[in-house]
Amino acid sequence: MTIFEQLESNVRSYCRSFPIIFDKAKGDLLYSDKGGAYIDFFAGAGALNYGHNNEYIKERILDYLHSDRIMHGLDMYTKAKEDFIVTFSRQLLNAKGLNYKLQFTGPTGTNAVEAAFKLARKVKKRTGIFAFMGAFHGMSLGSLAATSNKSSRAGAGISLDQVTFIPHPSGNFGGLDSIQYMREILTDSHSGIDKPAAFILETTQAEGGIYTLGAEFLISLRQLCTEHDILLIIDDIQVGCGRTGPFFSFEKAGIIPDMVVLSKSISGYGLPMSLLLFKPELDLWEPGEHNGTFRGNQLAFVSAKAALELRELTGLEEQVFYKEAYVKEFLEKEIKPLHPDITIRGLGLIWGIDVSGFADEAKAKQIAARCFENGLVIERAGRNDTVIKLMPPLTVSMENLKTGCEIIKHSMEYAMDTLELVVN
Repeated sequence: MTIFEQLESNVRSYCRSFPIIFDKAKGDLLYSDKGGAYIDFFAGAGALNYGHNNEYIKERILDYLHSDRIMHGLDMYTKAKEDFIVTFSRQLLNAKGLNYKLQFTGPTGTNAVEAAFKLARKVKKRTGIFAFMGAFHGMSLGSLAATSNKSSRAGAGISLDQVTFIPHPSGNFGGLDSIQYMREILTDSHSGIDKPAAFILETTQAEGGIYTLGAEFLISLRQLCTEHDILLIIDDIQVGCGRTGPFFSFEKAGIIPDMVVLSKSISGYGLPMSLLLFKPELDLWEPGEHNGTFRGNQLAFVSAKAALELRELTGLEEQVFYKEAYVKEFLEKEIKPLHPDITIRGLGLIWGIDVSGFADEAKAKQIAARCFENGLVIERAGRNDTVIKLMPPLTVSMENLKTGCEIIKHSMEYAMDTLELVVN
């Protein structure tokens, strides 16, 4: 029994899929304490869009550390925060025509979601929230109430309410028109469902199984929310910060959400940081009404500013589109033909290989385990974890991107051969 198994709580999760001790990491590679190298198609669950220990970002962190600057600042004014706000405003808000105020919440994504819900309820004086089935918005009680996974919700220990789950327009419900469904709910005096304060959604459900909403749907949803005085909250924690190409995942639709939640890769280096954006007229907070000891992560401000600079310097958005084209073609031509029940979904550098149609649901776990044996860190998502989830750093080299994709193919062939599932 290892020291981890002996003393660490049973709540530990990812280490069960990757049962080795990791010691070093660089770029798109992880190294075990024994020196073995693993290509990273997990990227810290989306927190490492710029890879491990990016040199450009690291140098700015080291410079800051060596200069004895402020390390803990609560929500006081600091130079690090000012520099980040100026860069964020210039490069993203002003450049994209977005008028938002910034709220630095506690350093986890779930805390930013909690802040969004609290503010939405305060502004609209309504308590309900709409969310999609398949959604994942966090693990603290408020955000967990908007997370649909039964196993996640089971850990709450209490009833989770005030959230109405709407069928996702992904085909799981026979092509249900979700917009019309919500319109009926909101206008039918006998629906039994009160108008919510806000609707929260991921433009691409990541943990839900890589289900992407098209621009037309997002435009219709924006219109519906406006018509019924409902705040639209985009949860860009996992699929924002360039994961789908543009910095914000909703840019493809040309919509302007009322609130945007950012975390994970906003810091650029895997440091804890979360950010809530909202329209200025919504800023009805009283001083200290949502606070937290670590809402001013100074190192994260430094690394986040550096990440935005790096994004411009390297043309990262164009890189993502180039790599997206390769992954899409590979999955369609090399993976999908392996079996008629394989479904491919995704965009940018987040893709899912859905094998839920296989008779044996354990196949997805076997495929991911085989990938790990062959030097690839990759996770699963979706209902019953039957979707192989590709999420490499945006900075992944083409060499390792291609090698990782080949490992997936070989691992799938191996797993299917064990049950004679390969179609000749």
